Amino acid sequence: MDTVGEDEQDPIKLKSIKNNKTFTVPRSDRFGSCRSVREFEKFNRIGEGTYGIVYRARDTKSDEIVALKKVRMDKEKDGIPISSLREITLLLRLRHPNIVELKEVVVGSQLESLFLVMSYCEQDLASLLENMQTPFSEAQVKCIILQLLRGLEYLHHNFIIHRSVPAMAVGCILAELLAHKPLLPGTSEIQQVDLIVQLLGTPNANIWPGFSLLPLIGQYSLRKQPYNNLKNKFTWLSDAGHRLLNLLFMYNPQRRATAKDSLESSYFKEKPLPCEPDLMPTFPHHRNKRAAPPLESHSKRSKV
Repeated sequence: MDTVGEDEQDPIKLKSIKNNKTFTVPRSDRFGSCRSVREFEKFNRIGEGTYGIVYRARDTKSDEIVALKKVRMDKEKDGIPISSLREITLLLRLRHPNIVELKEVVVGSQLESLFLVMSYCEQDLASLLENMQTPFSEAQVKCIILQLLRGLEYLHHNFIIHRSVPAMAVGCILAELLAHKPLLPGTSEIQQVDLIVQLLGTPNANIWPGFSLLPLIGQYSLRKQPYNNLKNKFTWLSDAGHRLLNLLFMYNPQRRATAKDSLESSYFKEKPLPCEPDLMPTFPHHRNKRAAPPLESHSKRSKV
């Protein structure tokens, strides 16, 4: 274990715009309303996100275990990019049971050193699927997808679009959980497109207005697949389940189901009914194998 952050002895110096003189910021004022990252104790690295490396850490003031993400500033010379500030501001406002909470922003010893303090999730779905011995039941799958849709609908209600979880991606996650394997395991963009066509049929201007006007459509020859294969791939799924998948996978974005539409699907109202989040199974904390103090709590709630 060690403390997160840089050498706290380095002074912060600013230059006055009035007289061009340089002055040292007093230690008591250097962080403003933000706490210092030195108040957090780093345990183990748990991954790398959009912002940078992510650590499991302990808030020494509250004793809470959190995820600590350092904002990536490798190529920035003019301070924090406005896009990062905008996203951080949005994240600080979002409060929903199925969205990971950004608790606060803390600072290092340098002005350009920022860290995001977020709720710590013991599991992520991808690695959980790789390690679990028994696949989720359909009732458990419905529970997970409902939580995902609720978080997504909350974002859309607040005019925020999540770039890794659009409606079609929810369909892919639902299908993967039901089939217990990736739905479209392409290794290149061309193969990915071909797998989509094999599954959903060849798109055309009738089912997707504007399809023929797509910039690169003339450069590729799509396989001729006249029909949708979802029913053949999920022969055991109910009619309501097939309807939901088809609506999530609509080529035409104007006809594709939204998160709000999907929450109203009869698939979630028929048996097997979604299980309650509190009744979801618990799993070992695979992220914490190198961590010093083990935690006893287990996450049952899905997060976007």
